[in-house]
Amino acid sequence: MTTNTKTSSGKKASAPPKDAIALLKADHEEVSGMFAEYEKKRTSATKMALVSEICTALSVHAQIEEEIFYPEVKAVLKDKLLLPEAKVEHAGIKDLIAQLEGVTPDGEMYDAKVKVLSEYVKHHVKEEQTEMFPKVKSSSLDLVEIGERLASRKADLMAAMP
Repeated sequence: MTTNTKTSSGKKASAPPKDAIALLKADHEEVSGMFAEYEKKRTSATKMALVSEICTALSVHAQIEEEIFYPEVKAVLKDKLLLPEAKVEHAGIKDLIAQLEGVTPDGEMYDAKVKVLSEYVKHHVKEEQTEMFPKVKSSSLDLVEIGERLASRKADLMAAMP
């Protein structure tokens, strides 16, 4: 049975999944939903508020992956391409986040940056879910223990957000 809690935006959220991959996939789905919601927004204020949520979610997600998940995966998989590529993709995502944070929507360029950010994220998620996660699932990693660490770090980072 899951416990429902309120998020900072007042929406109900399920308790974080215990398994690392389930937690990361839940983050992917949440952000995908936010990008879909952005497409429906018309006013600058609503766009800016949603982009702020997207940027926070992506920043926290990237940080917990880089601090906890990727080092664990690297130690077990000995992969020479998946993780470096994921880190490069994170750098591109972070660059777009930096261009969007705190900026008032100014028309086409703002929307274009959000669209490209969405596409980068979609590509990154697809690679993680179709290439990295299956390899991780068949590895010796304790995904429940890693999931608990991810959830704890995510909670700490979210609590520190303004």
